[in-house]
Amino acid sequence: MSVTFPAGIRAAGVAAGIKGEGELDLSFVGFADGMVHSGAAVFTQSAAAAAPVQVSRSHLASTNGHLRGVLLSSGNANALTGDAGSIAAQLMARSCADQLGGDEREYLVCSTGLIGIAFPQDRIRPGVERIVGELGTDSRAGERAAHAIRTTDTFAKQAEAAGVGFRVGGMAKGAAMIAPNMATMLCVLTTDATLSPRRAQDALGWVVDQTFNRITIDGCTSTNDTVVLLASEVGAEPGPDFEERLLEVAAKLAYAIVSDAEGGSRVGRVRVVGGLNVAEAERAARGIANSLLVKCSMLGGDPYWGRVLAEVGAALPMIEMSQVSVAYQGIRVCEDGVDAAARLSLAQRRTLDRRMNDREIVIEVDLGRGSATVEVLTADIGHGYLEENRGTS
Repeated sequence: MSVTFPAGIRAAGVAAGIKGEGELDLSFVGFADGMVHSGAAVFTQSAAAAAPVQVSRSHLASTNGHLRGVLLSSGNANALTGDAGSIAAQLMARSCADQLGGDEREYLVCSTGLIGIAFPQDRIRPGVERIVGELGTDSRAGERAAHAIRTTDTFAKQAEAAGVGFRVGGMAKGAAMIAPNMATMLCVLTTDATLSPRRAQDALGWVVDQTFNRITIDGCTSTNDTVVLLASEVGAEPGPDFEERLLEVAAKLAYAIVSDAEGGSRVGRVRVVGGLNVAEAERAARGIANSLLVKCSMLGGDPYWGRVLAEVGAALPMIEMSQVSVAYQGIRVCEDGVDAAARLSLAQRRTLDRRMNDREIVIEVDLGRGSATVEVLTADIGHGYLEENRGTS
């Protein structure tokens, strides 16, 4: 499974010395023919957007979605680094153009790692030269590219899906500072379908809203969030199943990110049903998913519905709590806004106790107001997260 699963895609991952100690830290994904094809991207909406985000936004706008590839570095976010950071990000794109051809504006750039620390510009050109020597279209090349974007990730996140006459692949990184706003950590999606830049951008925006924008690990939005879609256009224009397959790949990657949460031990599916509209259901789901108290309950395997309702009330001040119910692992523990424990059978209690130790915890909240449903993925929070982040990380 890799970004090279679709035809016409090449990739590489090399050690450029950004992280040090010979670790893979520079990755490239682009088109095997080296030519310009359709692309799209979405970026963090943070006012503290990193230099690579700013440069890539400008490049995407200037080419109207016609790209040759994307260069990604890990170990240093190149965020809040002033003019020197902008120069480094531009150098990443220019080095690609010098070594791989074309205009520097036809390349997007991404970085991830420590914030506010000067980026080692001297590692860029030699790193891109190594990239040129390592480029391949096989799964090994894709796997090295996926490993090269890792920071605190414990594994490389990759996914693929096949549609009618086309393929979709993808890689992503992320384990903390995850509460995306218009994008995700770093992610590259690829396809061999023929797409117009407009369809690519529309499809990517829709998919991101359904997947990466509905995950949270710690409620913190990154300065570097970027999702890129590259279409090699080897095949024909796909039918309506393209968006569904793209969604499938993105959903797998989103789940992998949450399952790899720093210090996490459980994935939480926060499902809000019965909303008056999607916006209302999403506000409630996000409130629950971002709650530190709910996360602590997940860590302890405690179906503490009171914390869930407290977040619903905070997110939806006009809600009538007497209409709201809560279920953990499919077993209702709160009904009409009050404790429902007395109504559980002995078998239900035992099942709930056992299933609260599962790797995945499903929290379903019924607002009792309509038919809108939204699901947000979250993770519990444990000592490992605090240890990882109590210092500069």
